[in-house]
Amino acid sequence: MGIDLGYWTPVYGGFLRNVPEEGRMAATWEYIREVSTKADRLGFHTTLVPELYLNDRKGIGAPSLEAWSLSAAILSVTERLRVMTAVRPGFHLPAVLAKTVSTLDSIAPGRIALNVVAAWWAEEARQFGGVFPAHDERYAQATEFVDVLNGLWSDTPFSFAGDHYEFEGAIVEPKPSRHPVVFAGGESDAGREAIAGFADAYVMHGGTLEEVRGNVADMNARSQRLHGRPIAEFGMPAYVIVRDTEAEAQRELERITTVDENSPGYASFEEFRRNSHLSLDVSRREYSVGTRGLRPNLVGTAEQVAERIQEYADAGITLLLIQASPLDEELDRIAEQVFPLIPQEALASALR
Repeated sequence: MGIDLGYWTPVYGGFLRNVPEEGRMAATWEYIREVSTKADRLGFHTTLVPELYLNDRKGIGAPSLEAWSLSAAILSVTERLRVMTAVRPGFHLPAVLAKTVSTLDSIAPGRIALNVVAAWWAEEARQFGGVFPAHDERYAQATEFVDVLNGLWSDTPFSFAGDHYEFEGAIVEPKPSRHPVVFAGGESDAGREAIAGFADAYVMHGGTLEEVRGNVADMNARSQRLHGRPIAEFGMPAYVIVRDTEAEAQRELERITTVDENSPGYASFEEFRRNSHLSLDVSRREYSVGTRGLRPNLVGTAEQVAERIQEYADAGITLLLIQASPLDEELDRIAEQVFPLIPQEALASALR
């Protein structure tokens, strides 16, 4: 089966909780522009731009970049890269967001996608005035949010009356050139059921092959029951370490996972565990890079990593969102050493 290779935009100036400085990586437009144009040139398919107003990797006092203004800039300096921007319904009016997405689509037709996130960070909501209801209610809000987006992208005028949003006769013009793909992720039963109802695609945390196969089967079954069709895309983040020898790769893994108990980035990790209904327990070592990106074990030589990526493609993953450090250097290495080892049909979309 085919797989598209994308990457995670480091809005927080890095991915590592235990390593304060990551080469040239910084939470600046200059660095993101360099990474974006390089990834576009190398043939990476999609970048996920996370929406976080506080820095959950380096500590809440560290700089981080805002997702939607950054996405507009990335789209303006790239030609092929799809930009999947995260959005938390508790921080946005859906009609305004529908207008924003339509405008971005006019900048880069067909290259904007959404990752609807039902939020988890109560401290962030407190500081920025976001709406932060109970867990299951956040998914109910997300369902209405996407219903509004779909309506405004299809009909003019459009009216809506729900538990969270209500308006009459709204006009959003122009419409997007095509319907943006809506991704979402969640692990609770309520979250999965809501996502199968409102999303086109599912993005999960990093997992073992067995876990991924289970997630794919579960979400496809829910989508078939609700819509009579499978999920359109399955995304997964993974932290990738490619080195000339397996021993070198393992040394780098040990370096980045030597847990610093005083790292300010672990405060957000503890809140994430409290406010999320996770399907399994996770350790501080495993969350040295977040999003369970180490769990897929894409660590080793180029041949080992390419073989492992193909196994995830066979398990149902259609979009791999790579994290690596320093990202500018590692994207070069991955494109040069790993791309040629993945069957061409698997990279057809990424290298179009």
